Amino acid sequence: MVPAAGRPGPARRLWRSGLSMIETLMAAVIMAIGIVALVVAARSDTQVNAAGRELTQAVFLAQQLREWTLTLPFSDPDPQDQGNPPGSDEGDPHTFVDDLDDLMDVTFSPPRDATGAALADMQDWSQQVTIEWKDPDCLTTTVEAGSSDVARVLVVVAHHGRCVWETGWLVARRESQ
Repeated sequence: MVPAAGRPGPARRLWRSGLSMIETLMAAVIMAIGIVALVVAARSDTQVNAAGRELTQAVFLAQQLREWTLTLPFSDPDPQDQGNPPGSDEGDPHTFVDDLDDLMDVTFSPPRDATGAALADMQDWSQQVTIEWKDPDCLTTTVEAGSSDVARVLVVVAHHGRCVWETGWLVARRESQ
């Protein structure tokens, strides 16, 4: 018997009922692209989380230094050292800090906490401190070191030598000083 025109015969029906090689290959390619996209997304998520943790740690270290600077006297409490120029009065500021200007141009590695104690478990981190004295009538104007009652503390927090966070704040001499 001869099939009617336009109707497939038994051999053609079997061939059309399965998947062709091209269809199978295309499905495999689409699946591979999906899997690669998931792997890339997971890796990207991990990198973003690591960067977020690093930034959070840097902000914490800057906050610790800020808390410390706000508790320090603005000028040297020791009457014998009051005439000294700004900067560390006695030796190394890593071991002795008794007023704000002792922190001038100092880098702490390991960084310091809010009491000035070294955070020994953070060897890969550092806090670089710079102090600028500001004109109280125009805070954008920098004046000679130690000649003003207002100072701007600038801090750069670095991890493995790479800057992660930069910030600054003003500190003013309190009335009791």
